[in-house]
Amino acid sequence: MKARDFDQALEIANATEYGLTGGVYSRDRRRLERARREFHVGNLYFNRKITGALVGAHPFGGFNMSGTNAKAGGRDYLLLTLQAKAVSERL
Repeated sequence: MKARDFDQALEIANATEYGLTGGVYSRDRRRLERARREFHVGNLYFNRKITGALVGAHPFGGFNMSGTNAKAGGRDYLLLTLQAKAVSERL
């Protein structure tokens, strides 16, 4: 799919049903920073392939139908499997 410019490329990408992984190739630092702010994906890669997350080190999860922003694989992943519960008792 072709986009007429960077604005439309971000528009197309963010209009998809999924948002697991995305990538941007650019030498323009302003475009990369804009993508960092506006590209709605869980894993965003700049100037490299968009596969290769390190299991156990690199958080992995997405936006929209690709997840609910909960990331699997990082150090804090175990905490995502727990259910918080508070118990109070008057003695």
